Amino acid sequence: MKCSGVAMTEENEPLKALGAVKDYLTSSDRIPLFLQGDTYGLLKLFPSDSIDCVITSPPYWGQRAYINGGIGLEGKWEDYINTLLAIFSELKRILKPTGSFWLNIGDAYQRKSLIGIPWRVALAMTDRQGWLLRNNVIWNKVKGSPDNAKDKLRNIYEPVFHFVKTNRYFYDVDAIRSKPRQAKVVNGSVVSATGVSGIRYRRQIELSTALNESERTNALKALNEVLEEVRVGKISDFRMIIRGQQRTTHSDSARVSGRARELAERGFYFLRYHPNGSKPGDVWDIIPEDTQKRTLHFAPYPEDLCKIPILATCPKDGVVLDPFMGTGTTNLVAFQLERRSIGIDISDEYIAVARERCGLLL
Repeated sequence: MKCSGVAMTEENEPLKALGAVKDYLTSSDRIPLFLQGDTYGLLKLFPSDSIDCVITSPPYWGQRAYINGGIGLEGKWEDYINTLLAIFSELKRILKPTGSFWLNIGDAYQRKSLIGIPWRVALAMTDRQGWLLRNNVIWNKVKGSPDNAKDKLRNIYEPVFHFVKTNRYFYDVDAIRSKPRQAKVVNGSVVSATGVSGIRYRRQIELSTALNESERTNALKALNEVLEEVRVGKISDFRMIIRGQQRTTHSDSARVSGRARELAERGFYFLRYHPNGSKPGDVWDIIPEDTQKRTLHFAPYPEDLCKIPILATCPKDGVVLDPFMGTGTTNLVAFQLERRSIGIDISDEYIAVARERCGLLL
């Protein structure tokens, strides 16, 4: 078996690509479909509301000369952004109402000034195209690339924006939670995953001068109930905030914080930790791909950068699209995670590399 593919040439009319896309979208075939040609023109062929998840990293402006040219070679960064926005408008059309768009995009300098391209693009998408920006993930490259400049810091991070087109979208948070440590029973007492047994909280409640007798009674009863939730596995851990003992976790103002209001009215509240573990934060420490032995594409993003977006925002029967696929990292990870995927690139040489990478798995 080999990866699917359609080579867009003068002899190969767009109707063939349209047929291939429609056939693929209605199939259950997990082998990636690769399309060669201009991204904007090919996206025009896609049916509306047909893609579950888009993950991509378009060519950066003024950074490299990619094979077959294309986006990123514009003389002005304003033209680069406008070109991307035209493409992102098509992505919004073809994305399902429940879909997500994850965008990794780099910045550039002009006349020694950082342009701010990622946020210029993100704000234009929200302000002019109506996208909803759910997260700005910081991709910390940990080591980054050498930087010989003597008048600025090294750049070792890039943003990964998570956009949606509606406020009701697919998101499987349990698929990306970290595995929690387990609670246990020690000498007949329940101890949470991080060693919380309730003894310290019980002592603080009993000795509190900030709680009245009724509040102390209610706090002790609630503490026992939470410890029971830990014992039966309903939660993996908890923290108890008691008036006069711990500060509120967000704001002390009952007007702006529900937790502060609960502390003022009841004298305590709980932070409960999900039994399936914690969800990832918005800073991802991921080392870039090793480019030393690459002869074609020098800016592939790492496979780990695709895993959380695909697991969280693409259903198992969904389709992932990368409109700037390069050497097919998004498609490779989608295949590994048992999702269908479509990749588009202007370079037939990049597509050949992507085919080879997928072929190693088939």
